[in-house]
Amino acid sequence: MSIQRIEPGARMSGAVVHGNTVYLAGQVGEGDSVTDQCKDALAEVDRLLAAVGSDKSKILQTLIYLSDIADFAEMNAAWEAWVDSANTPARATSEAKLAAPKYKVEFIVTAAI
Repeated sequence: MSIQRIEPGARMSGAVVHGNTVYLAGQVGEGDSVTDQCKDALAEVDRLLAAVGSDKSKILQTLIYLSDIADFAEMNAAWEAWVDSANTPARATSEAKLAAPKYKVEFIVTAAI
């Protein structure tokens, strides 16, 4: 099976396709609030999925990291406004120190094509 790298860089690729599965790099967003960062990051998820012929209805699993678990409810509200409610993926959310202090949330997505 071939491997296709989407937006490859020196450190990582934006996404990697293997077979009929796409693995997205962690997506973070800009903005001051968790809601703003969620909307921005999830728009990037949409963009990357579209680049390989997929969409959010085909997400298999999402791992979500919050810099502060106290933001769980705010993140869930943004997630629920975005996710395809007829095709919700397996999901886990954890608190973690993210790559830079400005980041409040990060999404790691695996989807079918």
